[in-house]
Amino acid sequence: MEPETRFASTPEGEVGYQVFGDGPIDLLYVASWRWNIDAMWLEPRIERFFTHLASFSRVIVFDKRGTGISDPVPLGALPTLEQWTDDIGAVLDAVDSERAAILGHGDGSIMAMLYAAAHPDRASALVVLDGLASGLQREDHPSGLPPHLLDRMTDAWRDGGHRLRIVAPSLEADAAFVRRIERFWRLSLPPAAYVRMFRWIMQLDIRAVLPTIRVPTLVLHRTGDRLVPVDSGRYVADHIPGATFVELPGDDFYFFVGDQDSLLDEIQGFLTGVRGSPEIDRILSTVMFTDIVGSTDRAAELGDRRWREALDVHDLTVRKHIEHFRGRRIKTTGDGVLATFDGPARAIRCARAIGNEVRQKLGIEVRAGLHTGEVELREEDIGGIAVALAARVMAEAGPSEVLVSSTVKDLVIGSGIEFDDRGSHPLKGVPGEWRLYAVKA
Repeated sequence: MEPETRFASTPEGEVGYQVFGDGPIDLLYVASWRWNIDAMWLEPRIERFFTHLASFSRVIVFDKRGTGISDPVPLGALPTLEQWTDDIGAVLDAVDSERAAILGHGDGSIMAMLYAAAHPDRASALVVLDGLASGLQREDHPSGLPPHLLDRMTDAWRDGGHRLRIVAPSLEADAAFVRRIERFWRLSLPPAAYVRMFRWIMQLDIRAVLPTIRVPTLVLHRTGDRLVPVDSGRYVADHIPGATFVELPGDDFYFFVGDQDSLLDEIQGFLTGVRGSPEIDRILSTVMFTDIVGSTDRAAELGDRRWREALDVHDLTVRKHIEHFRGRRIKTTGDGVLATFDGPARAIRCARAIGNEVRQKLGIEVRAGLHTGEVELREEDIGGIAVALAARVMAEAGPSEVLVSSTVKDLVIGSGIEFDDRGSHPLKGVPGEWRLYAVKA
């Protein structure tokens, strides 16, 4: 059944993908961190699972950048959530899929959930299989791996026997399976890369994204999963509006090991029962506000004509960078702009580029505030608490400063963007206190 392998182009590299089956719905699978779409057909259990999916759907599989047959990320670097989420859109474009159900497994569910939240117009449904929203246990999140055990778990990934005990305990004594899966792992990622990537993945935290997911969602989790505890799946289901949670018996993390049929029956029943395309009026976005610092004094200093000319240059610069970083300019706000982005790292880089260029060209200081959250779509405008919060964050920013909420900071882990902690702040009109971070120059 092994299908033809093709590649989708992105600005940062090629993404390998395959398409098979001719069912009435498109189903895109987002794998966990170690995967190889060419090598997966070497394991009969994997082939059986995907053959069943192809009996009722057109299945789309791909390798995220930095894994499998897709282009690597730069030596010593890590991919970002934004890059991996972009890969989903690139593959859907390459196969001419306007709308697909998204199936995410393990940490692949993190990318699947992010994409469904940010692009509900292209996600008909979401299936989270042994998924998680936060890798490490946190003070306000008891699910996940206790931080003091991270080194021990990392060491376990260096030992093949221990790895099988975690992800496929029911087959750790099957010598033939062990040989095949060890080869599959070698073809997915080199040892140094997968240890580094595992530690990065465990730092991820997208809990703030879950309430913004509006597509029909099924969460499946095995009771005895040793890698991602069942409490992680329960947390995901509890925090996605309207999600269905199904707990199944078994200790294996790998979906193709153990009782496949129960998983497949749940997935098929759910996806073939999803009907219609609900009207999209809310999406996950990164909201950016910018503002010229001291504009009144600067206008008085320059005079009306020269100030108008300076504003024209400012506006052209802002528009240019928003387009370059794939944002959407919503409206001007006097001496600034409101824009949205489907990737927080792009929003940060856009804000920095605007501030740098305006300061160099005009000697004008621009401040920016960013927050990622659910926004309400109102024809050409947007609204909601996320918009108000981004405006309040900007109000706390200093000259030439890009200030972000903790949600934005958590979503750009691995991007190379660094921050200075600005502490917790009460934000006018927004409940509670919010921890803010300034982007380092």
